[in-house]
Order: sequence, then structure tokens, then C-alpha cells
Amino acid sequence: MSIFEAILLGIVQGLTEFLPVSSSGHLTIGAVLFGLNGEENLSFAIVVHAATVLSTLVILWSEIWKLLQGLFKFRWNEETQYIGKILFSMIPILIIGLFFKETVEQFFGSGLLLVGCCLLLTAALLSFAYFAKPRQKENIGWKNAFVIGLAQTIAVLPGLSRSGATISTGLLLGNKKEQVAKFSFLMVLIPILGEALLDGKKILFDGVSAPLSPLVLLAGFTAAFLTGCIACKWMLSIVKKGKLIYFAVYCAIVGVAAIVGNFFF
Repeated sequence: MSIFEAILLGIVQGLTEFLPVSSSGHLTIGAVLFGLNGEENLSFAIVVHAATVLSTLVILWSEIWKLLQGLFKFRWNEETQYIGKILFSMIPILIIGLFFKETVEQFFGSGLLLVGCCLLLTAALLSFAYFAKPRQKENIGWKNAFVIGLAQTIAVLPGLSRSGATISTGLLLGNKKEQVAKFSFLMVLIPILGEALLDGKKILFDGVSAPLSPLVLLAGFTAAFLTGCIACKWMLSIVKKGKLIYFAVYCAIVGVAAIVGNFFF
């Protein structure tokens, strides 16, 4: 992978991590177009995902700081309950990460057919959420948090948008748009950071060599971080305005193109 390719894919990751169009699916498509092997693609995906986590911290810092202030009051207050719901929502993805990590990683080398099918599923979820009758619950409950966590777990498949799956699920459950978007972005912080730390440990302490040069990874990280900041703020506005249907159309078009492209690449 060249530095130019890293920057281009980093921009794609930064934009698609928050927009409901599947960052993993677009990275897989990019890997096929650039002729990257599965190991390079996975290594690069870990780095740029960490970059978008950092962009989430920057854009949502005021909300995160408020939650931390409430947490360290050591009371069962609103902030503590919210953090508890985030942790509760992460139980399904934690189980997958601990016991099925290698199985999940194999999906990233499955080619364009799986990506195309999952993009079509993303389009369906976004469409259902758009046409669903809103009920506007005041707060995300514990049960809803866990169901949204299940949606995040299923979205480990390349092509199935994590933000699209979690936000659509939250909206279908009757939660407010702004609350669902922020919850979706906050709930992914710990899983992605944990994944990055585990893979970083392999490279630093277990003698596993990184398939890409540090300069290439830095270029991708920087591009993903900068565009991630823009996309995160933009997505919060998009969800509030309820314009997810446009992304459903986009995912459907790209999904069909990926399925067709599977027979040519």
C-alpha cells in the first residue's frame, strides 16, 4: 500500500465510519480495487478505526466529560446509569471478541459478494427506520441498550454498517434520534480501543510483524481522524433531520455494484 492509497482509504474510513454506509465494506472494496491482501487490509482497518475513535472523543468530548464527572461522584445518578447502559450494550460484542475473534477476521477476506449482500441489508434497515412511526421515548432503557448492542455485534460483518444498524435499531425501538446517534457513537469506543490494544500488543510484545510501514499507517490514521471529525458532527445533524433514506439508496446502489463486481475481480 502506498502513502497515497493510505490517505485515500483513510478518508473513506473517516467518512464511512459515522455515515451509515459501512466503513468495513468500503475498506474491503478499496482493498480489492488496490489489490491489498487480507493481512494488510485488517492491519490498516485496525489503525483507521482507532483514528475514528479519537475523532469521536474530540467531537463528543463535552458529553463524555459530563458522563465522567457524574461517574466520579460515585452515586447512582443519570450519568452513572448511562455509562452502565453503554457497558451493558457491549456484552454481546465482548463475547464475540473473546471467543470468535478469528472467525470474524476471516470474513474480511470473503470478497465483494458478502459486502454487497450486507450493504443491501443496511439499505433495508435504514429504509425500515425511515418509514417507522416514531414513538420518541425520553430515554434509552436497559433492554433497548442491549438490543442495540446485539445490532452492533451483527454489524461486525463487512458491509453491514455499524452506525446504520445501531441507529436504525434504536429508532425502530422508538428512541429519539439525537439520543440514538450519540449512544451509537459512544458505545463503540471501548470495543474498538480494546481491539487496537490487543493487536498492538501482538506487534510490540509477541513478535508479530506489521505488514505495513509506520509511515503508511500514520498517513491513513491522520486522514481518517480529520475526516472522521467532520463526518461525526455531520452525522449527528443528519440523524436529527431524519434523512437516512438517502443513505439507504446509496447502500443499495453500492451493494448491487459490489455483487456485480464480485464476478469481475
